Amino acid sequence: MTQLLCVDFGSTFTKAVLVAADGTVVTTASTPTTIGTDVLHGYRTLRAELAAHGAVDEVLACSSAGGGLRLAVVGYEREVTAQAGHRVGLSAGARVAHVTSGALSGAAVRQLQASRPDLVLLVGGTDGGNAEVLLHNASRLAKARITAPVVVAGNADARAEVEARLSSTGRSFTVADNVLPAIGVIAPESARAAIRRVFLEHVIGGKGLSRGPDFAAMVQAPTPDAVLDGVAVLAEHLDGDVLVVDIGGATTDVYSALRPQGEDAGLAKDVVAPLWHSRTVEADLGMRWNAEGIVEAAHREQVPLPEGIEAYAARVVRDTGHLPVGDGEWGFDLALARAAAVVAVRRHARPPGPGAGARPLADVQVVVGSGGVLRHATPEGRDSVLYAVATDHAGGWKVPRAAAVVTDTAYLLFAVGLLRDTHPEAARALARTVVGGTVGGGS
Repeated sequence: MTQLLCVDFGSTFTKAVLVAADGTVVTTASTPTTIGTDVLHGYRTLRAELAAHGAVDEVLACSSAGGGLRLAVVGYEREVTAQAGHRVGLSAGARVAHVTSGALSGAAVRQLQASRPDLVLLVGGTDGGNAEVLLHNASRLAKARITAPVVVAGNADARAEVEARLSSTGRSFTVADNVLPAIGVIAPESARAAIRRVFLEHVIGGKGLSRGPDFAAMVQAPTPDAVLDGVAVLAEHLDGDVLVVDIGGATTDVYSALRPQGEDAGLAKDVVAPLWHSRTVEADLGMRWNAEGIVEAAHREQVPLPEGIEAYAARVVRDTGHLPVGDGEWGFDLALARAAAVVAVRRHARPPGPGAGARPLADVQVVVGSGGVLRHATPEGRDSVLYAVATDHAGGWKVPRAAAVVTDTAYLLFAVGLLRDTHPEAARALARTVVGGTVGGGS
């Protein structure tokens, strides 16, 4: 039978899922990511480990190694086009390292340079609207000492002139549809696709993670982009809304795939309408590098924490490789995970700005947990973290009415996303494995 190997080159570990053509999991494996030498050294270790399970017919891969994709957004108004660009960047699997709005000044260009972006997303104006700031910023970027390629996704009526200004200095750029074609309408797909193309063509090879061309040829998406695709497949399988909380060592990421209903299906109530498939990244909420950030955020949000956790958080920040020993430390780790998950989902759900609506999570059918702390915890420990999210009535958003909770213990969602386009049946079967028999859903 045909076998497909899905690989995630992570910043810490390289993970692999060997999948049969029907979506059955053959086996999984992981090894430390060999960033210090060549990322393919660790990959070859995995291939040797998996050799006993038969031939591999196709390899699909995603990557966040080397810090993933660092994106800077240059927009018109912070509360409108810059915010739209920020949302699109997150949904495309980028780490948004910098956001600036308005006409770029010399100081603003220097701040942009200092953020060290891998890619710049240039947005601004609705179609047929103001083009002055977009054209000014295109001229500034054309002359700036920034080597990062540019994705242009602003006012379509100004596209030809923007292209001309960027071309005048040989700037590398890609053009996509406007992310905000009209007030209240956000159109992410074209820009997402362009960001993915630029990531593959310019960023992966430019990070120096591997000396040969094989790695760049193998990778087809940033890891968070692949995971969001996997969340979308899961939502399609369940024919319902899905919320995923990935609690990592440095960040806590939240993904949601929702179906607009009622007036949301046809009307844009907000200046920048919500992305129905969305991701947010909380860079201050990490189980190791940012454990003290979790404690600080929990205090601000009045999320209860056990006595003594401040000292534990300080300890794991000093030793990010520390693994919990004994019931006491496991209790602290789970308390950090609960606080990180609750705060991250509150931020994901709350209105993005004045006058905007909260993210509609009341119909979420399943809350899926991910991350090493959950995969290594007891079933009771996992559920305590995820039920804290599903029953967080103090967060200022409508909690799910009747959500089941599951943990992606085998880390399959990235593989579901990688299989989505080329092997859709296998992707759907693998999505069913993620939720098992806990939640009903379509075939």
